[in-house]
Amino acid sequence: MEIDAELRRQIAVSLSAAAVFVAGLVGIGVAFGGPDGLPETGAIALVALLAAFVLLMALVGAYLIRAGDDT
Repeated sequence: MEIDAELRRQIAVSLSAAAVFVAGLVGIGVAFGGPDGLPETGAIALVALLAAFVLLMALVGAYLIRAGDDT
């Protein structure tokens, strides 16, 4: 299978979005983590991050579909 420019762009954009999610997880862990576990505000932040990630991936998918139509 040959990887063309379109597929490389899709991979890069998807990995970037996933890296943002992982960075958010680390940020929440650093900000709210402690020896007693995740407090209630940390749990809410985690749920918000998950919801934002789902929306981000939907937007990334829409962008990739539109970008693929231009070529």
